[in-house]
Order: sequence, then C-alpha cells, then structure tokens
Amino acid sequence: MTNPKRYTLTAALPYANGPVHIGHLAGVYIPADIYARYQRLCNQDVLFVCGSDEHGVPVTLRARAEGVSVQEVVDKYDKLMKTAFADFGISFDIYSRTSKKIHYDTAQEIFKKMYENGKFEEKTTEQFYDESTKMFLADRLIMGICPKCSHPDAYGDQCESCGSTLSPDELINPRSMVSGNAPIKKETKHWYLPLNKYENWLREWILEGHKEWKSNVYGQCKSWIEQGLQPRAVTRDLDWGVPLPIPNTEGKVMYVWFDAPIGYISATKDYFQQKNADENAWEKYWKDSETKLVHFIGKDNIVFHCIIFPVILKAEGSYILPENVPANEFLNLESKKISTSRNWAVWLHEYLVDFPEKQDVLRYVLTANAPETKDNNFLWKDFQDRNNNELAANLGNFVNRVFTLTHKYFEGIVPAFTQNPTENDLKTIEIIATFPKKISDSLENYRFKEALGYLMELSSIGNKYLQDNAPWTLAKNFEENKDRINAVMNLSLQIIANLTILMQPFLPFAAQKLKNALHLGDFFWNETGNIDMVLTGQKIENLGILFDKIEDESIAKQVQKLLDTLETNKLAEKTTESKSEKTTEKFDKTPILENILPSKAEIVFDDFMKMDLRVATILHAEKMPKSDKLLKIRLNTGLDERTVLSGIGKDFAPEEIIGKQVCVLINLAPRKMMGEISQGMILMAKNTDGSLAFVLPSKTVENGSDVN
Repeated sequence: MTNPKRYTLTAALPYANGPVHIGHLAGVYIPADIYARYQRLCNQDVLFVCGSDEHGVPVTLRARAEGVSVQEVVDKYDKLMKTAFADFGISFDIYSRTSKKIHYDTAQEIFKKMYENGKFEEKTTEQFYDESTKMFLADRLIMGICPKCSHPDAYGDQCESCGSTLSPDELINPRSMVSGNAPIKKETKHWYLPLNKYENWLREWILEGHKEWKSNVYGQCKSWIEQGLQPRAVTRDLDWGVPLPIPNTEGKVMYVWFDAPIGYISATKDYFQQKNADENAWEKYWKDSETKLVHFIGKDNIVFHCIIFPVILKAEGSYILPENVPANEFLNLESKKISTSRNWAVWLHEYLVDFPEKQDVLRYVLTANAPETKDNNFLWKDFQDRNNNELAANLGNFVNRVFTLTHKYFEGIVPAFTQNPTENDLKTIEIIATFPKKISDSLENYRFKEALGYLMELSSIGNKYLQDNAPWTLAKNFEENKDRINAVMNLSLQIIANLTILMQPFLPFAAQKLKNALHLGDFFWNETGNIDMVLTGQKIENLGILFDKIEDESIAKQVQKLLDTLETNKLAEKTTESKSEKTTEKFDKTPILENILPSKAEIVFDDFMKMDLRVATILHAEKMPKSDKLLKIRLNTGLDERTVLSGIGKDFAPEEIIGKQVCVLINLAPRKMMGEISQGMILMAKNTDGSLAFVLPSKTVENGSDVN
C-alpha cells in the first residue's frame, strides 16, 4: 500500500504467565517500536497497540505452579510486563488486557456474528476427560511418556526434551496434570473454523498478492497452504477464558488463539474509550481501506497471524487485512534456546538492576544482532564489545569530543559556518543528505539491522571528518585559524543534530539527551539531511559521557549467573533422569545390514538445534582445477548467494545439477580449500558401494525453508 492515511501497528500480545526477556524484545517489540517511532517522525497517523494475553493454558499452569488464583497471576505479570516495556521505551499508544470487559464484548460480538452467519462447523469428538475433577483436559494439561524419546514428562502438544510436536493420543500412559489420574475419553461438542474453505482465497491473497513478505513468513504460509488446511477448533472446555455468546454452552470458552488477536481490536477501542472519543473513532483504524495494518510477531505466531486471524477477519466481513507481517526468527542465549521454565533467559527487570540507564545499549545490541532471517545468538561478550567498540568508541566518542571542544573553544556557543567551505566540507554535506533516505528505505522494508548500520556509518563519517580536520591542531594558532575551526565545529554539531533525529527510533533515551542538550525543536524525518538544524549562537548544554564502557567484572557477573542456572537445572534433571531410566528402552545399535555403518555417538537435542539446515537451489556449478572430485557450486539459500565446495565430482557432472534443489548446512564455519572459501555443506547420502545421492525435498519449496 502506497501513501496510507494512517497506520495500525500491533505487537504480539505476550502471555501473562511470566516476565519479559530479551528474546521477546529482539523478536517483536524493538522492531515494532522502531517502526512506530519512525512513522511518527514521518508525521504519520500511527496507532501502536499491544496488551497482555491473559487466557490460555500457560496462564492456568502458572497459577497452579505458584499456588494462587489465575486472576492473581495475570494481575502480577500484566503489571510486570507493562512496567518493563515502559522502562525500555516501547512506545505503545496503549497496553491493554484481554481480561477487560471491552475485550470480552468485542470477541463475543465477532464470534456471535460469525456463528449467526454460519461461518463455523459444529463437531462432536472424543477428548480426554479427568473424572475426578470433572473437566476436559487441554493438550497442555496432559502429560505422559514421549513416544519419540521416552521422556517421562512430555506434554500433550509437545515434548520439551526432544522438541517433537505431539498430540495427546500419541502419549504413552497419559495422565492428568490436575489430578495425576489417567484420563478417559468423553464426547464433547466444539465449533470449528473451516480453514479448508478459504484455501483458494489464501492462495490469491498471500501467494499471489504478497510475494514481498519476508521469505520466512511467505515460505511458512506457502507450506501450510500447500499441505492442505483443515478445520480448526475455536472453542475449548475450560473455566478460564472468554465465554461463548451461545445459549447452553456453559463451561465452554473461546480458544485463546481465536480471542487473542482480537485483543488488538479491543485495545484500539480501549484507547479511544480512555480518551473519551466518539464511540466509533476506532473504526477507521480497522475498517478503512486506506489504513495500513502491520503485525509484528515472532516466527512461532506466523500461522495464527497470516492464516487463522485473517480468515476470521475475512469471515466476519467488515475488517481490513494485514499489509505485512514481518516476523522475526528466535534469539538464543549463549548458544542455548531461551527457556522460561528453565530460567535460561535475561529478564528485563533484572537487567535494569545490573545495568541501570543502559536501555539503549540493549536496544542497540538486540537490533544489531536481530534474528531477522535466521535464529541468532546473544552473547554477553558480544554485548560488551558492541557497547565498548561501537556505541562508546564510535557514536559516543564523536559526540563527546564535539561537545567538549565546543565548550572549550566557544564556551558552548554554536559558532557560525564558514563562507568559504572546503571541498571536504561540501562533500561531507552532500553525504549527510543521503542518509535519511538510506535509513528510511531500510525501515520501510523492515530491515532494521541494515538501517542501524547506516546510522552508525553516519557517526563514523562524523568521526572521520572531525579527525581529518583536527580542530585541536588548528587551535594552536586559534586567531589565525578561527574561521576554519568555526566551520569544523559547526558542521560537526550539524552531523550530531542529524544523528539525533535519525537515532530516535533506535536509541530513544540517548536521542532525548542530545535533543535537550542541543535545544533542538521537533524536527520531522524529511527535514533531516540539512546543515542548519542547530542555530548559530545557540548555547548547548554540557552533556557528559553519552555511552560509558562496560567493564569485564559486570560481564563476568552475568556469565556466572547463567552458570549457576545451569547447575540448578542439572540438579533438577537428575530426578528426571532417574525416572527416565525406568521407562527408556535400551536400543540395540548393531546394524541390521552388515555393510551399513554403525550409528555414531549419541548427541543431545541442543547439539542438533545448533545446525541450521536450509533448502537451496544450485545456480551454477563447475569443476575445480586440478581436482577430479571437487565441484565449485553457487547456491541461492533464500538468505543469500554463496559458494560451497563439494566432493561430488566423481558422481555428478556440473551441468546436470544446475537448477536442482538441495539441503545445505549453512552455519558451518567457512573453510578454505584449494584457494576458495567454502560456506556450507550439501547433505548427501552415501550408498554401501560408496556412490552418492542428494538428500532432496520431496517437492519444490521456497529457498531458505528450514529442514528439521
């Protein structure tokens, strides 16, 4: 959509069952906030909404674990999350709650309209039931032995030990988490959203109409649609949730993934209600075709925001659909998957205790290392290096030197620019003018890491300009060089002023400090790129250190905290391991066929998760000189184009493999071979006679698709 009248921006509603951690920030809330702040700087009409998702089994499980009521749990974590977001400058226009009456009313109104218009299918099925507590059991309320890895405490929807997706029927010896008893099967009626009836529309709307979506989003949608969609239940037998607005349905509530995204709509209503606006003021943000709707989410929510929620909106009939859903991948912590249950996380409220007033540092690191196209890793050492070598040594150093010299030479008064600019001055001015569009183009296309890189490039240009012109050297003959010193300091201050505006979406706290110190007015994005933002004769304030260095001791403390967590988890696992030994079968690893190699040493799931396997297409292939075995292969991985050297030359001619889709390990460390750098490894199967065969996807898929 070009030139929308307004923007409705949503950030995934976090479950009110725990605090906010860095994975949440990196995946959803920082990119959403950057985009919202940028659009406001462009003088756009922006409504940025979010809120606590207070329904669903994870919330009830947390209440059970803490021994309190569900209401107490959601109240506790709603407050904690809302405070954390505010502390980190996430600029929601409203942070609402799905336990509010306005949400219940909104969700019930949409459900009732769809029900009355025949948009649901009613089905009676058998589901697990706990006779002692007289309740049907949601998947997460059932535990049993995992059929894949024999872990004794797998959930009814997933085994957190091996990562397998499960259904309750697959569990061995299932038991109720509520009573501990074995459940029975009992008939129950539910309402289903017939996603299969919307397949053709989804093909047209997404696969034909939104090819510009990020490859990970588009690829996942395509995979879901091409596998064939099935009706999905939108109701549950629970006592916590939004009640159905249908007679004789006591004890039934809406499935959390039906009511949760409707929370964006109810939050919008809540916003205007709090402002005492016209009762229909919210509608233009959800029902006007000239409004651009963008959902910011993590990759685990793609199917809900790209398929299920759009189908709900389409079936209801009066709402706009999302223009884009820029989902990010996952962020790991010190090479391990972030886990709330295992306390393997950096919690925002704890971070601010250890690093007070360093919100921008975390915002910067999480943006610079954002998991935009693949899972990324947060390392405390990298956090320290980026702060010390980039924020402090580049941006902070430039700003601090210019402020210090301005006060030293001119008592903080902005000097006039010269009437005789040098060629270097003019070239620098010309370069400054290019950065707003560079950054803007990146942000409009949801490339936040790239945009931040341009911001730091402008800071580097400022540093180089100051260093090349060395006003401290000129000041040895101050009166003789006064005009030149004036020019250098004025232009350096103008670069800082431009940085101040352009950095507001990324580093809002530092930007505000600079804005106050420079006495800048409310400039808009398209007004940057000029050199008269700071007025001649204006007094600038003392700033102090913008970014100070983080010492080794502070990082060592964080690493030790994680090591302590590992030890705690190991102790807890000993009990689980002893239980597992009673249930795990001992497998005979002797090969069935004598020519088949025996299996290698056992690895743990975390070892497997480190591998990034993707589908790629071979663009070009040629024999390596002086080798009858190596082929030099150029691949499109969906993320980039790269070269891989593969020892398959005796089995395949280069021309016969061009255009073939293959599976590639893309995060293998680069290796130099015969003067060429190989950036990955193609998966091959070796037959008993030594011949090779490609490991191929069963059908054509998008380049970059995960292999798991």
